[in-house]
Amino acid sequence: MTESAREPLKTTAQRLLPFVRPHLRGFWAAVGAYVLAALTEPLIPQLLKVVLDDGFSKQDAFPIWMVPVVLIGLFLLRGLFGFAGQYLLHWTIGRTVQSLRVALMDALLRADARLYTSLPGGTAVTKVVSDPLQAVHLLGTAAVTVLRDGLPALASLGYLLYLNWKLTLLTMTILPVMALVLKLVNRRVRQAGTRAYDAQMQLSSVTDDLARAWKLIRSFGAQGFERERFAAAAQSVRQHALKQTAANALSQPLSQMVASVGISAIVSMALLQGRQSGATPGEFVAFIGALMLLMSRARHLAEVAQPITNGLIVARGCMELLDTPPEADAGREDIGRARGEIELQDVRLQYPGSSQPALQGLSLRIPAGQTVALVGPSGAGKSSVIHLLQGFAPPDAGTICLDGRDVAELSRTSLRRQFAVVSQDIVLFDDTVQANVAYAQVQPDVARVEQALRDAALWDFVQTLPDGLRTRIGANGSTLSGGQRQRLAIARALYRDAPVWVFDEATSALDTESERAVQEALAAQQGRRTLILIAHRLSTVRGADCIQVLQAGRVVEHGSHAELMARGGVYAGLVQMNELEA
Repeated sequence: MTESAREPLKTTAQRLLPFVRPHLRGFWAAVGAYVLAALTEPLIPQLLKVVLDDGFSKQDAFPIWMVPVVLIGLFLLRGLFGFAGQYLLHWTIGRTVQSLRVALMDALLRADARLYTSLPGGTAVTKVVSDPLQAVHLLGTAAVTVLRDGLPALASLGYLLYLNWKLTLLTMTILPVMALVLKLVNRRVRQAGTRAYDAQMQLSSVTDDLARAWKLIRSFGAQGFERERFAAAAQSVRQHALKQTAANALSQPLSQMVASVGISAIVSMALLQGRQSGATPGEFVAFIGALMLLMSRARHLAEVAQPITNGLIVARGCMELLDTPPEADAGREDIGRARGEIELQDVRLQYPGSSQPALQGLSLRIPAGQTVALVGPSGAGKSSVIHLLQGFAPPDAGTICLDGRDVAELSRTSLRRQFAVVSQDIVLFDDTVQANVAYAQVQPDVARVEQALRDAALWDFVQTLPDGLRTRIGANGSTLSGGQRQRLAIARALYRDAPVWVFDEATSALDTESERAVQEALAAQQGRRTLILIAHRLSTVRGADCIQVLQAGRVVEHGSHAELMARGGVYAGLVQMNELEA
């Protein structure tokens, strides 16, 4: 996405305010602390004036010991107020980051299913975890600079006006020139920062690919290819980051050059005016000292635009995720617990970007409590049926009914509560065995967990683990074998008390003995639950009450195994060509 196509940074800043507003008490407390610290700023040049004018000319003007006492006390107060201000401001930053992260995760959880086909996992992690911290930290750093340097600058300015308002107003003529220079630099920073952020997202995506596909990469011997691909993405990040740094670095020397010209003129005029009016050395030193303090603070303030711009660029990436359309959920009815009768009538579905429809006028009926197998060649539409049943996409045409009610009238929560699904893409969590079986249960039923593991032929293995049910299994079950991961996913589905169970190639990685144990557990549920089986193993589908044969998005025949074999149609052909494994 180009810079012009994105929302203005000013809009991004306005959208961040609701995340800061609940924690403003910490911000205002920080402002108060920094105000107290700023009030000590003019006291330093004033102290120098008193020391120079009275300390040398008047022997008994004040005791010498008072100078270090006052000076140390002054800096002690500045340090205490500065510490309090910085602590309170970062308290606000931490709370704001947490609020933004929660909102981003909520947007991710509510997002339409199409987001997950276009958003790489690494990018999602970066946008939810890293980007809020980076964005708010940069903006918080800018806020610290404004408070820590801006308030003392105002105090110094007031003191300068008190000492010599004419020279002070002349000093102000430098500011418009400095502002113009910084505006030109900031435009370059914004462009370079946007490109650097996009390059960083691309690098995160490549890294996520390499971490997930490490087995495939090694089996293809593609380490060199992937190394070059990663190096190219990293090189792009480096180049754009360097350009961003160069743009950021321009502001300081340019602003210092403008300031040096103005200060030289003002110092010269102050000397000239002092000679003519007979000003004391203390007054001159006080004015120049306060002026140097003001310019030092102004130099820091001149650099504050860069972290603000960079922070808003990162925050804009967060807002793009927040703007993701939520999943459509027009249904409002709660069906309670369904019996499990399913009917699809003339259903059509074509995925975005696909040239061919996934389903073309598909119609089928599954009575409650029946075991139905969906078979057919790859691309026939079997998984698309399951996709539609769970409401992850609306059909382009046709109706889908559950217990005679159109699923479009049901809330997504109510609809999905009726299904327990084991898909061919196993997803496990970096948690304990028990937490994976009794997923999202605060107080799981341990007896049911054990029974589900027994039915999935995994209980004997779990008993050998160091902590039994409380053993952690690693990211996506990395400590388990492929078959163990599949059986654990099956146990999770068995544990869920849903009227419809769906097994999409759920036993493909199991050995014969484990598959037989799972089939026995499923057979015990026949008549009590609706079972939908998708498999390429003949042993899995043979015992189904009805086999629905799909081809090119339609049901071309249905019946029992014996009936379909006797008919000698598509199903019999699949068996004879070993499309259905024995």
